[in-house]
Amino acid sequence: MSIKQRRPLTAVLSVATATSALMAGCSSTGPSILGEKVDYRTEGSKVVSLDVPPDLSKLPGQSRYGQLSPAIVSANSMNIPNVQQATESVAPGQIGDVKLQRDGQTRWLSLNVPPEQVWDQVRSFWTDAGFELVEDQPAAGLMETNWLENRAKLPQDIIRKTVGTILDGLYDTGERDQFKTRIERTAKGCEIYITHRGLIEEYTNSRKEETRWVPRSDPALESEMLARLMVRLGASKEAAEQAKQTSARPTPAAGYTPVRMADNQSTLTVDDDFETVWRRVGLALDRKAYTIESRDRIKGVYEVRLPGAGKEAPKPGFWARLFGKKADTTPIKPQRILVRASGTQTTINVVDDRDQTQDDAAAKRIAKDLFSELS
Repeated sequence: MSIKQRRPLTAVLSVATATSALMAGCSSTGPSILGEKVDYRTEGSKVVSLDVPPDLSKLPGQSRYGQLSPAIVSANSMNIPNVQQATESVAPGQIGDVKLQRDGQTRWLSLNVPPEQVWDQVRSFWTDAGFELVEDQPAAGLMETNWLENRAKLPQDIIRKTVGTILDGLYDTGERDQFKTRIERTAKGCEIYITHRGLIEEYTNSRKEETRWVPRSDPALESEMLARLMVRLGASKEAAEQAKQTSARPTPAAGYTPVRMADNQSTLTVDDDFETVWRRVGLALDRKAYTIESRDRIKGVYEVRLPGAGKEAPKPGFWARLFGKKADTTPIKPQRILVRASGTQTTINVVDDRDQTQDDAAAKRIAKDLFSELS
């Protein structure tokens, strides 16, 4: 997709005289931690509000820093019994052993410390990168960033290299990125998962009069951010780069193990072990914009909120309030997903509180979304 200019031509002419005067004094920014593939710290230009696809929230403003939540965290402490809760954060060099692991196309960081000892470091990793956290839920082990533009994708021509800070507002990549981080407690410490969601701006017709935002995917960004987070948590740059290159190599097997959908369209069967399927389901839910409100790895249960569910409903108008109509404050009940080992296979069911399989519209939607991600 070509780079879009966001300012009228008069704006370019207005800085033309300043360009020659500043060419000798300006320089490009230095290299980033693991190369120059991402740069969210440079705030992008303001864009007009565009149509956003269903299940995707509108792009918020690019304010860099927001109010941070309290430092004391408890990332799903009930999942693993008899685990000592830690309440103090530690410096990056004291985090402990951090590894970038891979199983098929699933990648994550594993640490031998509890989630409480890494939560503050992960939070500051995103804010220092230029993001604002729109979700910061220590109890659920969940962080989600706002949408930002990767300014490293802008062309580094002679003009941008010399007066880039002045002309940055004139250019836009037409892409936005959002990241979700999930920190899950394990018996030996914790695991950190990062998932990426992307949008790209495309023209709606051949006349190029209007544009809209449509979903896009870039799996390489997940590996890049995991490697950068490794460095933040104490690993060397060399070790992080080597781990990233290793995880990027093609797997010997072509694709994932087979996934089948039952006739009720709300049950899936995967020819793989529980641990592998559990991780894949979690990443699939993150990528499909589900909100994981709680999870129990021992019981194999995810409690999720559908994309777009739980947002504030419109308030009744003046006349509706006058005649007694009140806003609906009924809490939305989360959907339960049961992941259960069955011999050499693993089944995935959408169930009720008594673990009975459901086959309503919501259950079928969840199963369909998981099927598309796991296949």
